[in-house]
Amino acid sequence: MNAGALGSVPVFAGVLCAGAAAWGLAGGEGRPRRARLVLAGGGPLVPGGPAPGQRLAAALRVRAARWREWAGLAAGALVAAAGGSAIPLVLGAASVPLLRRWLRARERERARAARAAGVVELCGAVVGELRAGAQPGRALTVAIRRTAAGPGGPGAAETGVLAAAAFGGDVAGALHQAAREPGARGLAGMAACWRVSVDGGAGLAAGLDRLEGALRAERDREESLRAQLAGARSTTVVLALLPLVGLLMGTALGADPLRVLLHSPVGWGCLLAGGLLEALGLLWCRRIVRTGER
Repeated sequence: MNAGALGSVPVFAGVLCAGAAAWGLAGGEGRPRRARLVLAGGGPLVPGGPAPGQRLAAALRVRAARWREWAGLAAGALVAAAGGSAIPLVLGAASVPLLRRWLRARERERARAARAAGVVELCGAVVGELRAGAQPGRALTVAIRRTAAGPGGPGAAETGVLAAAAFGGDVAGALHQAAREPGARGLAGMAACWRVSVDGGAGLAAGLDRLEGALRAERDREESLRAQLAGARSTTVVLALLPLVGLLMGTALGADPLRVLLHSPVGWGCLLAGGLLEALGLLWCRRIVRTGER
């Protein structure tokens, strides 16, 4: 075997490992094939589903979402290796809990918005069932089962609401209990409409119709405000990244700012002062955005 053939073996092995890793990330073909065989009862396979490239992209997105809270530590490790100092690694490790907290706050906000949208859809579905001639309890049960899939449902109190509607219990109380979930505040209005309808004989469909309109108007107002504040949020991100741009520009000009910042007392002082000012600036921008949201 000649030297060229020996040299191509590691390259071939690397390509083979990369292909196997990509195939594994995408889920491969074995498990979907077995699942189709079991679910189809051994019948002929029907071609379909996403393409392998789409499955690979989806798998990469899922894994990147799981590990994104460690992005600060990875960036700190890279800068530590480039600058020959442990300071960026320590700062990257310190950023992990902050990034994790921020990501969880975003997830809670998305769940809250999805549940608020689910309450609006629930009101509309109940109105439709009532106008189709269904009894209130049956209308609420059908509407919940139709609209409660996903994060927009009534939450953990869904079982109590369904039981109260099916067996003649305190539906208004169950709805009021479900309204304590984040984003489910509209269920409190639904509970009030239900109680007024039961105690005073008022039309439930008319009350829920007006409640749906009010909730939709409130959601539209929140979306409009969120769109108006998108520019302020983008400006905050740009301002937060400006120090990194300065470091890159200094490196491009041959000033070696990493050596000054990481290996001299003056650089340590500048790093501390810059970090404090950066944190204060971000908190200030966040307060401005929060004030605008209110």
